[in-house]
Amino acid sequence: MRIALVSGDGLPMSGLLTVFRNILETGRELGLVDGRVPTDLGYAWRPDKEGYFPAGGPRPLHSPWMEPTRQSLRDGLDDAERGRRLLAVRDAVAAWDTLDAGARAETGRRTAALTAPFEEYFTAWLAEHRPDWVVAINMTLSDGVPATAGLHAAAGAYFADRPGGVVFWDHDLFGSCAIRDPDTGARVYPPEPNELTPLPQDTPHTRWVVISEGLAKETAGYPTDAVPEVLTNLLPRVPAGAPEERHREFARQQGLAEGRPLLLDPVRVFQVKGVDVAVRLLAKMKEVARAAGDPVPYLLVFGGLDEDPRYAREVVALSERLGVAEDVRFLDGVPLSSFRDGEGRWRLDEVDLLRLAASRAGGVVFTPGVTDVETMGLGPALAAVAGMPCAVTEYDVFAPVYGEGFGRVRLGTGEAEVRAGAAAFCEVLRRYRAGDAALREELAANRRAVEERFPREPWERFWRELAEAVGE
Repeated sequence: MRIALVSGDGLPMSGLLTVFRNILETGRELGLVDGRVPTDLGYAWRPDKEGYFPAGGPRPLHSPWMEPTRQSLRDGLDDAERGRRLLAVRDAVAAWDTLDAGARAETGRRTAALTAPFEEYFTAWLAEHRPDWVVAINMTLSDGVPATAGLHAAAGAYFADRPGGVVFWDHDLFGSCAIRDPDTGARVYPPEPNELTPLPQDTPHTRWVVISEGLAKETAGYPTDAVPEVLTNLLPRVPAGAPEERHREFARQQGLAEGRPLLLDPVRVFQVKGVDVAVRLLAKMKEVARAAGDPVPYLLVFGGLDEDPRYAREVVALSERLGVAEDVRFLDGVPLSSFRDGEGRWRLDEVDLLRLAASRAGGVVFTPGVTDVETMGLGPALAAVAGMPCAVTEYDVFAPVYGEGFGRVRLGTGEAEVRAGAAAFCEVLRRYRAGDAALREELAANRRAVEERFPREPWERFWRELAEAVGE
């Protein structure tokens, strides 16, 4: 099968793309997926991602399977004006319930004017790449309503007389993604769909997948006859064994001294992800470790500093103020596959970073700054597949995803709670270095739990169904 990909995130590196890589590898292992994947990363309709709108940022992509595609639109607008119009539509869609009839009509006209070029774009994109199936990640959210509407229209025409279609694959939906504008406090997304937000429909060329039962339950109230199927995320396989030369070289290049544990923070540097909480935790752990004569951990943050520059500046300033700037590494976006860049420096992917951290008796910190945005949160699962301990702040869907019995250090975000969590996590890392038998059993139980909760078989079945639908 020929697979294409459209991402609503507007970023070249995200957890969604990493999970898609795991799923794609499953399809390849089954012999059902051919060649590279033409990919539109959504730059052209995400002006809120200033460093990437409209054609991507300076960071080079490196993937053995991704084939980035053109981003130009024939709409007669310059980038600045298109960005203003797209954001105006996004904000009006989010505030739909407060708009009067005139404002709603004007928003509808603006949306239609922006949709036509996107329909033309996706029509040409489909004709050029001729996929059997398009995987559309997080396109149901209203970041780019004109782009989503254009994709629906173009795909409806393209697949009207041929097998295949679009798999709408949603990790976030309206009510469960309560991201707010940091200046105004207004929701970025409406709490539920409205007449301007395109939804997957029950058609022969549409499959709709969500990652959790909670999201499926939310869709029950949506105005569509489509019913999504629940396919949970797939986790990577993390090989056991000693680090290899690329891991050692990466550690030298990053100035990671031997004997110090590595704490991975597998999130973007974006406010709701709570990187500031992880930095505060590290500062307290540094105090505890020094007092006990233990090695001070490093904190490796996966995200780059250019997605949310204002928040990134706050986090960097916080690390300097707390005296841990020398202990934090911002990895500038973790690639989908490890590679050596043009300056000869290694950029390690998620699997290699997990291997390196495990070899250093480290762990994972996962510290959402709010409780109601994560719909799954894979940080604890990544710790489990690598056999490492984790420290986690409380968030709403932790228990439904992992179960209350999942072993972790529980964190709060208040000063006293962070201090207590730091002491507890330092003790866990001490036991981890010592090979404590009870901790080893707890970590093994975590691994068994995530293997059960994130099974591979449903995705194998899904790939076979897609192949059967197109006669392969």
